Amino acid sequence: MPPPGLSAQDLYTPAGTVPAPVALDLFRTLARLRRFEKRAYDLFLQNLVKGTSHLSLGMEAIAAGFATAMTPEDYTFATYRGHAHTLARGAPMDAVLAELLGRDTGLLHGKGGSMHLTDVTHGVLGSYAIVGAHLTVALGAGWSARYLGRPRVTVVFFGDGATNIGAFHEALNLAATWRLPVVFVCENNQYMEYTPIRAVTAVRRPAADRAAAYGMEPVLIDGNDADAVFLAAAHFVGRARAGDGPALIEAYTYRSTGHSRADPAHYKPADEVAAWAAYDPLDLYRRRLSDAGVPSSTLDGIEAEAAAEVEKATVSAKGAPTPGPDRLLTNLWADGGSSWRN
Repeated sequence: MPPPGLSAQDLYTPAGTVPAPVALDLFRTLARLRRFEKRAYDLFLQNLVKGTSHLSLGMEAIAAGFATAMTPEDYTFATYRGHAHTLARGAPMDAVLAELLGRDTGLLHGKGGSMHLTDVTHGVLGSYAIVGAHLTVALGAGWSARYLGRPRVTVVFFGDGATNIGAFHEALNLAATWRLPVVFVCENNQYMEYTPIRAVTAVRRPAADRAAAYGMEPVLIDGNDADAVFLAAAHFVGRARAGDGPALIEAYTYRSTGHSRADPAHYKPADEVAAWAAYDPLDLYRRRLSDAGVPSSTLDGIEAEAAAEVEKATVSAKGAPTPGPDRLLTNLWADGGSSWRN
């Protein structure tokens, strides 16, 4: 069944099948990401999450599918909606949650927060608050892999709104010209901050319909189908690693919440919200595995493990200290001037 608003003919259908062990890993990741994002929402309402937060509830299959298809040497660049991508690449859940709470045990010792998650040891080279700013940085990471002769692929995620800014086109043009190992993934959740992407974009598919301008294949995948995401990711990441150049993938999905926790999303039509709620990626995948013969007890156990991990991370983060003055004064330019440039 295709996602709401699309037909099967609209979608790129990747070849291959997902091995059973990989399918269980995908479900495990989906369950972890869902539980984490729900907990982040609850903690925000308790005024424990510092600053704002942007959740990927309803979009978890994209992070799960790509991370599962990538190797530890590959790089991920995410937007400010980066919790799921950071966790899916292997960042410790307690450290991610502690970062949201502004604690010293966080990934960045509480100084980055929700919008700037970074974990270089797991290939996550940052979450970026400026829309599209990371596209050209990811381009540089791809160029470095080519220059150093390393079989490393950079995967850069961005929202549908970023397809209308200059950096999107500049990065695609150079990546294609230089045949860099970069996979561009548009997480088309159909809304920018509060505006439907269709209201301000001349083409129906904001990323896929522009691929031909840069000599790339137009690829539109079901971003709520973890199998489709994984198989497409495995194909195009493998292709980039083999030296066959970049790819542009549009993953069609839906954020079930507002743009941020300050947004109640009253602008979304009720029937649209209901249609996508019935096409939830975690529910879809659980039914698929159940239909394939995976016992309910196995699936229940995976979800229980995810819930327990979130509880443990919550206790750890709440009990962790906030960064002291000695920590706050690290990673800064001492005089605030420009002498370091020289």
